[in-house]
Amino acid sequence: MGYASYTVTRNGEKIDAGYSIEDVCNENGCNEQIDRGLAHLCGETPGGDEWGCGGYFCGGHLYISPREGEPEMCLRCIQSADEVAEKDAPTTSR
Repeated sequence: MGYASYTVTRNGEKIDAGYSIEDVCNENGCNEQIDRGLAHLCGETPGGDEWGCGGYFCGGHLYISPREGEPEMCLRCIQSADEVAEKDAPTTSR
């Protein structure tokens, strides 16, 4: 199987994905032409995973995670991961 065109389930809906599937950036108000290839994916897994929403974003709306080892994510997913990291951070008392 190649990665030019395949089907994934995202938010309970089947969508076409792959680098031959044209789309626009999933950021509200952005009309940048992209494809649904892995280079534009938020997270590691098409359809979404623990790292990202599975949306597809242009280079201006897909960010390198500030935490080592995490994939590129959209801003909403980075902010959500930051909130989880803050809750899980050990507290110190002085």
